[in-house]
Amino acid sequence: MSLPFLDLKRVNAAHDEAIRAAVNRVLDSGWYILGDECAAFEREYAAYCEVKHCIAVANGLDALHLILRAYGIGAGDEVIVPSNTFIATWLAVSQAGATPVPVEPNAATHNIDPALIEASITSRTKAIMPVHLYGQPAEMTAIMDIARRHGLKVIEDAAQAHGARFQGRRTGGLADAAGFSFYPGKNLGALGDGGAITTNDDALAAKLRMLRNYGASIKYHHEMAGVNSRLDEIQAAMLRAKLPALDAENEARRRVAGFYLDALRGLPLDLPVVAGGAEPVWHLFVIGTDRRADLQAALTQAQIGHLVHYPIACHRQQAYADQTWPALPIAERLAERVLSLPIAPYMTADDVGRVAAVIRATLS
Repeated sequence: MSLPFLDLKRVNAAHDEAIRAAVNRVLDSGWYILGDECAAFEREYAAYCEVKHCIAVANGLDALHLILRAYGIGAGDEVIVPSNTFIATWLAVSQAGATPVPVEPNAATHNIDPALIEASITSRTKAIMPVHLYGQPAEMTAIMDIARRHGLKVIEDAAQAHGARFQGRRTGGLADAAGFSFYPGKNLGALGDGGAITTNDDALAAKLRMLRNYGASIKYHHEMAGVNSRLDEIQAAMLRAKLPALDAENEARRRVAGFYLDALRGLPLDLPVVAGGAEPVWHLFVIGTDRRADLQAALTQAQIGHLVHYPIACHRQQAYADQTWPALPIAERLAERVLSLPIAPYMTADDVGRVAAVIRATLS
């Protein structure tokens, strides 16, 4: 029997009744964009993240890009980003017309290393965009201290960290603003694409609501050159159906991560390291090994799903080949060694034992 990396049909089956009721609500309403479902989800997700505002948009990349635009960050400006992340973090900066400035991660946590940030700050730096990679919050206290000393904005890329906490506070409310993705595979995933911005900044929220809707707060009255980036009513309804179970599903992921940590301890692997004060939600369970190809072959033979997050560092992508980058050996080393094992709320200790047995046999 195969063990897929993530079985979305099984994930969503747990919400079947609520999802079907949500679809029927939208169909019965006859309103499909910026209606009651979106407004209700924004209220509910803001409350969940313990912030004042949630602005729902079309996807996670738009969320990050629109925050930068709303802050007036663009051509000639620099934004500090992790060297080790999904490329959307960098693309948001590029789309705004600014320049991404990569900073290496802590080799243990894979998140941006606060100790390395200040050396990359220049007169052109306007913001820091830490990523809560794999569902583990970045070390936000240190990052916020650096930002406040230098007068910089901090924008959380929380695309993988729905419900995570750092020193007791939810991601999405740890900085000036945060961008979330609701891509179907996320801990809180839509049945299509979607995203949101969270913030406590009233003025920023008002501007973002206009930017996402053609620059208008009143129909046909366009106060700025905005874009079309709106969460569909059907996706807002899907997210509302699934949000009440998010904490329980995150707790299930923590149990699965615990099974992995126990089962893989003592093997010649790099296991995940959780930073002090962080309460991760284990969007991914990522190990490190010099024998990745051997493990991939063995897992494939055993019909166990696995992925690499991420096989090519951002600065090595063709999209950024026309620019000169500093040496980023930690990001490149991680790209060569990381391997993501299956993790999902429905997994059991037996599932983890099956994965661990293959890894143990391969590395012994």
